[in-house]
Amino acid sequence: FGRTYGTYLSGTMLLHGREVVASSVSSAIAQGLAYVPEDRKTLGLNLLDTIKRTIVSANLAGVVKRGLLDFEKEFEVAEHYRKALRIKSPSVDVGVATLSGGNQQKVVLSKWMYPDPELLILDEPTRGIDVGAKYEIYKLIQDLADQGKAVIVISSELPELLGISDRIYTICEGRITGELLAADADQEQLMRLMTTTSTTAA
Repeated sequence: FGRTYGTYLSGTMLLHGREVVASSVSSAIAQGLAYVPEDRKTLGLNLLDTIKRTIVSANLAGVVKRGLLDFEKEFEVAEHYRKALRIKSPSVDVGVATLSGGNQQKVVLSKWMYPDPELLILDEPTRGIDVGAKYEIYKLIQDLADQGKAVIVISSELPELLGISDRIYTICEGRITGELLAADADQEQLMRLMTTTSTTAA
């Protein structure tokens, strides 16, 4: 998705036993991947767009008929997600810039749910939103997992990780420093593993 940090990359990504090579956003989507970035306003949204245009933007093929945008289908899809995710707006024709942080995040999540991905990567999905919206997003993550979707949540909020995860991996300086079942983990363990560098380990 073009958000890799660093110069030297290595490793192989497998999804259902097959190698995934995501050389571009479109190829990643085609292979069943979705990524919700940490910075939703800069990387997840075009603040000049409406709710409906944003929601369909990652899967325009789903609202195109004979090479032209099907406005009725676009509205139908956007309205479905507005209701399903309880996006607080009187209409899907409203600009996303007018929404609260929590509702903007729901629009971004809707955008990436519409292509029906097999794996969703959510980077700090509840940062900067109110408590009520946080719990709605936690429920959404659980619902996606219940549907058989794989969900990877990247978060620095330890209570959040312990509350919504099945398995937790900790990373420090680009290396995996721990793997724990959430049921067996606590905040102290996670903090220690998150700050375990190659120097401290030695």
